[in-house]
Amino acid sequence: MLTREEDIDAHALHKQGWTITAIARHLGRDRKTIRAYLTGQRVAGVRARQGPDPFAPFSEYVRARLAEDPHLWVTTLADELEELGWSGGYSTLTRQIRDRGLRPVCEACRGLKDRPVAIIDHPPGAETQWDWVELPDPPAHWGWGKTAHLLVGASSHSSRWRGVLAESVEQAHLIVALHQVAERLGGLTRAWRFDRMATVATPGTGKVTATFAAVAKHYAVTVEVCPPRRGNRKGVVEKANHTAAQRIWRSMPETIDGCPITVEQAQARIDTWRAVKGDTRRRVVLDPDGTHRATTVGELAEAEPLRPLPAPFPVTTQVVRTVTAQGLVAYAGNFYSAPPELARARVTVSVTHGTDELHIAAAATPAVVLARHRLIAPGTGATIRTEHHVVALNTAAMTATDTGPRHRHKRRVPPGPAATTAADALCTPTTRPGSAADVVIDLDTYARAAHRRNTLT
Repeated sequence: MLTREEDIDAHALHKQGWTITAIARHLGRDRKTIRAYLTGQRVAGVRARQGPDPFAPFSEYVRARLAEDPHLWVTTLADELEELGWSGGYSTLTRQIRDRGLRPVCEACRGLKDRPVAIIDHPPGAETQWDWVELPDPPAHWGWGKTAHLLVGASSHSSRWRGVLAESVEQAHLIVALHQVAERLGGLTRAWRFDRMATVATPGTGKVTATFAAVAKHYAVTVEVCPPRRGNRKGVVEKANHTAAQRIWRSMPETIDGCPITVEQAQARIDTWRAVKGDTRRRVVLDPDGTHRATTVGELAEAEPLRPLPAPFPVTTQVVRTVTAQGLVAYAGNFYSAPPELARARVTVSVTHGTDELHIAAAATPAVVLARHRLIAPGTGATIRTEHHVVALNTAAMTATDTGPRHRHKRRVPPGPAATTAADALCTPTTRPGSAADVVIDLDTYARAAHRRNTLT
């Protein structure tokens, strides 16, 4: 490899009439090397690759993925490539994408500029930031409509975050998700920060609602509501929201091992990612002695002083489900039996947070409980049936089988009187089969027949 100075000398001497052999002898280089630089096959300062290009097998996949989604994060793409066998680093991947021009340019986003970011001190154990993330296009078999919801809680000090999928953003579901995220974070901070979501505070005044005030007292936390029109107050959780949407949800598969993905499996993928990827993010902190120390998000979070959680707040969540033909109701990855007369009907499933009971009631009268079950751990895939529901279902099935005449499928059933009458009404006198319009009297026909007969005899 020639240096830039040697490359300049070689080109100058070549233009002055020196031969390649003379230039090589003068610079102490091989003649083939000098010839490659003079002909443009090699460029000064760029080392020729020794061996095959390790990125070449993945270039087409990267090109296709970025053509499908021009805003796909490189970190998300790196996660996908790792599963395909890519062992290179993040900087190598970004360089390859840039040098090969694999990402298409988005003209709509070219003029966007970042907002100014305020610097706010976040002592350990002081604050947890909360926010909902709307995740579009959940799997249709979940029955959640066009949008799924993820409650994200992030520690302002360590930036450790956790998220829980929820079917609704109603206050009861929010309270349950708050407890579950706090468990995943490892405890409680002194304050919880929210934006002006209506389930926490009145949007116009920013005052905490009476119902959520009871929740804050139960967990012994102060509630901090972001002031209006003052951005970047929840930068930690907003960055976590961005990560959850772009790196996890964006590449969430439709199936796992050939089966449609369940809510519990999607939640498990979120929990796995934040433990494997999120907590291993590197941070540099300033120690009290003035020295800088390299650490990770997980190490910062483990050293953060957090208070233990109390018992769950006793709030009741309700969801609407459709009973299957076998008298089963799906809830949290399990099935619970209902009276067989409710088959294919809409019912309300109620669960009080912190208890182990599940109640099933008719959707029209949710206060009237029709079935009670012991709550099973989410995602177990268990089917819970009570004995009297099994007996009632078998009785109903046998009764439905034995009553009424059985139909013979292979038999002749001609049109009856009603069908014949309807057919006659559809036909006009000129089109009805066998009508007088079908009979034509022509005497010439008889004359020709008689003439033929006389001729033959």
